[in-house]
Parts: sequence; C-alpha cells; structure tokens
Amino acid sequence: MTPLEEYYNKFNEDKRLLSRHGQVEFNTTTYYINEYLSAFDKDTVSICDIGAGTGRYSLMYAQKGYKVTSVELVKYNLGILKKHAKEMGLEDRLTAYQGNALKLKRLPDDAYDITLLLGPMYHLHSMEEKVTALKEAMRVTKKGGYIFVAYVMSDYAVIKYGFMEGNILSSMENGKLDEDFKVKSDSKELYDYVRLDDIDEINRRSGAKREAIIAPDGAADYIRPYLNSMDEESFKIFLDYQIKNSKRPELLGSSSHLLDILVNE
Repeated sequence: MTPLEEYYNKFNEDKRLLSRHGQVEFNTTTYYINEYLSAFDKDTVSICDIGAGTGRYSLMYAQKGYKVTSVELVKYNLGILKKHAKEMGLEDRLTAYQGNALKLKRLPDDAYDITLLLGPMYHLHSMEEKVTALKEAMRVTKKGGYIFVAYVMSDYAVIKYGFMEGNILSSMENGKLDEDFKVKSDSKELYDYVRLDDIDEINRRSGAKREAIIAPDGAADYIRPYLNSMDEESFKIFLDYQIKNSKRPELLGSSSHLLDILVNE
C-alpha cells in the first residue's frame, strides 16, 4: 500500500468538506461549477470527476440528474463512492473506475463537457507530472468544455503551519523552505504546495487557457474557530461574502486552495 493509500484509508474527506471551513470551499467551488454547467443542456451534458475521492462532487451532480464518470486512484475511496452510488440509486447516472490522473486509459478523447481535477494536483510533485495530468484532463474534455483544477498553496502552509503553529524555525532548519519562503516538497511527502506563478507555468506548458481563477476558501482555513462559533445567519453571510469576493486578486495568494477554471480550445 502506498503512503497516499494509507493516508486516505484513514482521512475522512467527506467530513472535512462538511465542516464549516470545508463548506466554504465546497460551496464556492460548486457555485462556479454550476455557473459553467448552466451553459450546457442538462439532458446531454457529461461530467468527468478525476480524483473523485469518496464522491462528494460526483454523487451530488449525479443526484441532480447529470451523467457523471468518476475516476479514483485509491481503492478504499472508490469502494465508498460505489457503495454510496448504489445506496442512492445512482448507478444509471454514475460510472466509477479506478484510474490514475496521469494516464486515463479508459477514457476517450473529447468526451466530457465539464472535467473536475480537484485533488490530483495536491499529490503530484513534479512540474512534469502536473503538466501530464492537466493534458490528460484536456484530452478527455470536449472543445469548448471547461476544466476545474484545484491546487494547495505554499503561502498558506507557511503562514498556518510555519508561523501560526510555531514550526517556522524547524521548517527552515530542515530545508522545507527555500530562501524566498516557498515550501519545498519531495516525493516522500503527501502534498505539494504551489504559488500562482507555478500554476501559470503549468498552463503555459499545457497550452491551457484560463477563464478565471478563484480563491474557494479565502480566509476560511485561518479562522476555523471563529467560523465554528458563528450562528447560522452569520455563517450564511460569510458564505455569501466568500463567493462574491473569491475572484479578488488580493485573496488569491494566501488562500489555502486555488481553483483554476480553464476552457478547452
């Protein structure tokens, strides 16, 4: 079993997305997916969810009546996804495969209107791997379709783990930060953290065209205790604030995630 499989066998991604800070990310992400989905005929539109995890996005869109193909690397996650799909009676609208984002062997060219790549970039460490994954997502997406690509951000890790949690000195001493305070990950670690210029370079090498880039969680991960203590009305206002401000450039750099929205030309 790989370290990635061991991690996701224990980590509850559904629970994270149902937490208040997770809801901020999920609601903002789905707001934009829904916005682009509205350009297509619901009866014919097709969605591909690469790195689907346990199916938080796949199951929701299948339940809404969309045709969904889910690809997940980790067998444990895939088993949960299929179990939920069966329990929810979604097997006619959701097809799930085990597969690797670097080589989507079972998926044809130009097949999907909307492609979600919301997890794989977190765990691919080299520029070459990230470019390969994006090119594969572009390959299976129809011309004129959209690709949603999520990344975890370097400055969030520095601020939260380094400074807020008191690990900045040890991180500098063990070589986890370069001289410009960018996180240095290696293949033994689960996550790879990027900056906006890295994302721009991935797109340049892939030939991808950006429609928009947003901060799906903004400040949410920094203020988890405050989100958890909010009354429901205040939390709804925060969700509205986040969605309405998610494109502002000043929120992009320090968000824990970025969501890059690409059009496949």
